[in-house]
Amino acid sequence: MTSSSPKQLLSEWNLKAKHHFGQHFLCNSELSAKIAERVVPGHSGTVVEIGAGLGALTTPLLERAKRVVAIERDRDLVPILRKEFESSIRDAKLVVLEQDAKTTDYATLFEGEPVPHVLAGNLPYLLTGPLLRRTVELASIIERAVYMVQLEVADRVCSVPDGRSYGALSVFVQACFSVERLWVIKRGAFYPQPKVDSALIEMVPLHPFVSEETPLFRELVQLAFRQRRKKLRNAWRSLTNGPFPALASAAARSGIDLNDRGEVLSVHAFARMAKELTL
Repeated sequence: MTSSSPKQLLSEWNLKAKHHFGQHFLCNSELSAKIAERVVPGHSGTVVEIGAGLGALTTPLLERAKRVVAIERDRDLVPILRKEFESSIRDAKLVVLEQDAKTTDYATLFEGEPVPHVLAGNLPYLLTGPLLRRTVELASIIERAVYMVQLEVADRVCSVPDGRSYGALSVFVQACFSVERLWVIKRGAFYPQPKVDSALIEMVPLHPFVSEETPLFRELVQLAFRQRRKKLRNAWRSLTNGPFPALASAAARSGIDLNDRGEVLSVHAFARMAKELTL
């Protein structure tokens, strides 16, 4: 297990952080341990770590979880992980995969493994949106996800209707998850230091979901936020030219005023509208 700092490891392997991968490595061991404790409150379960990097979070996760699967896309970092965690790999407690986390088959990774099934990681800044959307697709097969994300993204994911940061991402995530911003992580906790602070968020699947992300639900949300100043009657106008001419009637049954803007609608309101339009 690694005890070297990210700067030392990169130097030893004659590497530099790759800006095009959005690489910022956690370099605070106390913080890593605190995060791992939130990811794995008890000493059990299987954690799939997205973007393992140089193993700062992998180390304390291995101390708590029954099994860890570390996904890393950067082929230059994978040999470092395999060398630093050689004993854990040999004991079959850790698997290191060189894969793209956006397309990984998570269901297969979790199949037959100890529960709870948890996703965790320091999400690369440039891929946070796609990876959160991927997590939404996995809501039915995990017990929770604990991520480090940019503070701005954390605020968006946790925002409420009519909030400054409330948008399509807020709705898509909150349709399937209860989301909590746990604490802010200052930029100095990373190497190289990013220009913004981060935050730790916890996402726990809802049972049942507020709404499945059907094509219609997705279209309603995307149209409502595509031009935030548009009233819903204009934002959703394209729907009246398609298979749903009774837009006003469906809105009335959903308790939605078409003179409002999308930013004031709750996740439940979007879900009601999608349901009415499919009846």
